[in-house]
Amino acid sequence: MKQVRFEEHEVPYKVLGQFGLTREMIEDLPLFALEDIGRGRRSPVLPIRVSDEDGQTIKSRTRFALVRLDDGKVDVVFYPVLESSPLEQYNEEQQKQLMEGKAILAQVETAEGRQKMFVQIDPGTRQVMSVATPIIGRNLQVLSDEMRLGPAEIRSIQNGEPLTFLVDDETVTVGIDLNDRTGLRFCEGDSQKWKEQGKREWDKYTFGCYGCWVTDEDGNLDYVPEEQYTEELWNEQKKSAERHAASLRK
Repeated sequence: MKQVRFEEHEVPYKVLGQFGLTREMIEDLPLFALEDIGRGRRSPVLPIRVSDEDGQTIKSRTRFALVRLDDGKVDVVFYPVLESSPLEQYNEEQQKQLMEGKAILAQVETAEGRQKMFVQIDPGTRQVMSVATPIIGRNLQVLSDEMRLGPAEIRSIQNGEPLTFLVDDETVTVGIDLNDRTGLRFCEGDSQKWKEQGKREWDKYTFGCYGCWVTDEDGNLDYVPEEQYTEELWNEQKKSAERHAASLRK
């Protein structure tokens, strides 16, 4: 399966709708999330609901990504939230690094046999992500050539440590993040800011055209259609519109 650029009309809303994700819910996501989805990257962790064989509604949370099949059609891959990360095939030290949010190099069982891959835990779903070493290795080589990094600095990045350096007197940090399109994520600032940037924060209320995404105290997203707005949500929407209008007058 190949991942390429996806146009809005290609999104398989019918499939997503079977899991309770309506077109309105998707279109009301923030622009950064829609851009990620359009590039074949994973969506934010979203609420889904399906009915089992007994007609009972099962609620869960998942990311999804669009993939283009060999016949050119677009389908959806889901990455559900897990109770815990499956780390049995990694040794104790590797498990410790993964639980700390670091990327590691490890031999991973694949359909083609054991392969050396970069591995990292997605903190949003506890899914274990893996990318073949040549892909990240090529991007690291380009980074090394552009920034004139030495072998020790590249090894540090390969070992899961973000690297901080100066570019035109500006502090910049880069590290492996398998949620990023290139596998490498850049950040203006030090390593602490790099780590914080990886935890993209949502506003408590994200209003769209048809409803509002609401973030609870645990960072979970839920969607409220406009026809179900409470008085609190109507007031928050009014405040949001006033803030937007004020920013346009500046």
